[in-house]
Amino acid sequence: MLKKCRNILRNEKGLTLIELLAVVVILGIIAAIAIPSIGNLIDNSKKDAHISNAQQVLNGARLALLDKADIVKDVDGNTVILLTDLIANDYIESIDDPDGGKYSEGTVTVDDGKITGVELVGSKRTVVSTNAADGTITFDREDSISDN
Repeated sequence: MLKKCRNILRNEKGLTLIELLAVVVILGIIAAIAIPSIGNLIDNSKKDAHISNAQQVLNGARLALLDKADIVKDVDGNTVILLTDLIANDYIESIDDPDGGKYSEGTVTVDDGKITGVELVGSKRTVVSTNAADGTITFDREDSISDN
């Protein structure tokens, strides 16, 4: 028995073409399953980063309102705080768009001294807050983010 095992191990001549082809096919099947999953994970993490950026803008606007900052403006009939003003007055740092570059536009809507909404316009996506019935501002990945 030991002699047969030695002969089998010594008689190893490499992989046949069929064995090599089977390995390549198996790797192709694994890649076909894994690549879309990884793409979805990356896309979901970018959406989560957009929501985090909107929450950061919201917190900066709250600081500006508490500080009685003179950055609340009237734009197109709405009372808003612009993203550029929050950055210029050091309430928040400059924010990068997770899809690349910077946000082209950002506004925080204010009504009677209270924040009622946030909107960030990125290169590929726009984030808009949803105002709950109790007055809180919430973000949901599916409802708050739309493609440009």
